[in-house]
Amino acid sequence: MINTPPGPTLLGFNVILVASILAGIAAFAVIMAVYAAVTVKDPMASRVKALNARRDELKAGIVKSNAKKRTSLVRKSEGTERVKETLQGMKVLQKSQIEAIQQKLAHAGFRNKEMAVVVIFARLVLPIVLGLVGAGIFYWSNFFPEWGSFKRFAGFAVMVLIGYKGPEVYLGNIAKKRTDLIRKGLPDALDLLVICAEAGLTVDAAFNRVAKELGRAYPELGDEFALTAIELSFLTERRMAFNNLAYRVNLESVKGVVTTMVQTERYGTPLASALRVLSAEFRNERMMRAEEKAARLPAIMTIPLILFILPVLFIVILGPAACSISDAFATKPGQ
Repeated sequence: MINTPPGPTLLGFNVILVASILAGIAAFAVIMAVYAAVTVKDPMASRVKALNARRDELKAGIVKSNAKKRTSLVRKSEGTERVKETLQGMKVLQKSQIEAIQQKLAHAGFRNKEMAVVVIFARLVLPIVLGLVGAGIFYWSNFFPEWGSFKRFAGFAVMVLIGYKGPEVYLGNIAKKRTDLIRKGLPDALDLLVICAEAGLTVDAAFNRVAKELGRAYPELGDEFALTAIELSFLTERRMAFNNLAYRVNLESVKGVVTTMVQTERYGTPLASALRVLSAEFRNERMMRAEEKAARLPAIMTIPLILFILPVLFIVILGPAACSISDAFATKPGQ
C-alpha cells in the first residue's frame, strides 16, 4: 500500500485543505453576489400591505363617523389584550410610559401601537428570565469554577441589565438606522416636491409621486411619504397628517418641513420657494456633516495605523535585514 505524503503545513494546518475551504467559501460568496445582483426586489413591495391597511382604516373611520360613533381603528389581538390586563392588574402600566414606548416604536417604523404593551412586558419578564439563567450559570452550575464571588455577581448583574435594557436598546438602534436613511434621502425628496409643486400638483399628489419615485432608492422615506399622502387624502384636518409625519420621524429636518407645510396651508404662501430654500439648507447641512467626518478621519485612523499597519511595515522593511544579521551571527568562524 502506497502512503501519500502529507501536504505542506503552516502552523500545524494543512495548507491545501485550508485553501480548498477558503476557495469554496469565496465561490459561494460570488454565487450569492450574482444572485443578489440578478434578483432585484422592490423594497416598497413589502410595505404596500401596511399602507393599504392604513387606507382601509381611514376609510372605515370616515364611513362609521356618519352612521354612529366611531369605534377604535387600532386592531387589538387577544394576546396583547391579555398582557395589557395582566400589567394593569400588577399596577406597572402607566399612560406616560405607554406613550413614550409608542413613539419609540413609531421612530423604529412599527405601526402597531399595541406592541408597546409587548415591549413593556418584555422589559418586565426578560430581567427575571435572564437573571435565572445567570444564576444557573454563575452560581448553581460549575461552568466557571475559578471565578470569585465578585466576578460571579458582576456576570449575574450584566445578565439582568441586558434583560432590562435590551428591548430599549434594540428599538433605539433600529430607530437610529432608520433616521439616518431618511436623512440621506430628504434633500432629494424636497427637490422632487419642488418640481411637483411647480408642475401644479396638489400636496397629497406630490407626496404620492415622490414616494413612488424614491421608494426604490430610499424605501423608508418613500414609506413615510406614501403614508402621509394617504392621511392627507382621508383625514379631516390636513395638519394632522403633517403632525403625524413629524411624530413618526425623529428628525429636526422633517419637523422643519412639517412646519413649512403647515404654514403654507394656513397662510397660502408659495410652497415651491419655501421648499427650495429648505432643500438648499439640508444639502449644505449634509455637506458640512461629511466634512466633519472627513476632519475626524486622521484621529480615528491613528489607532488602526499603530496596531495593524506600522508593525507590518516594520516587518517588511526590517525583516530581510534581521534575517541577514541572524545568518551572519549564526555562521561559524572558518566557514
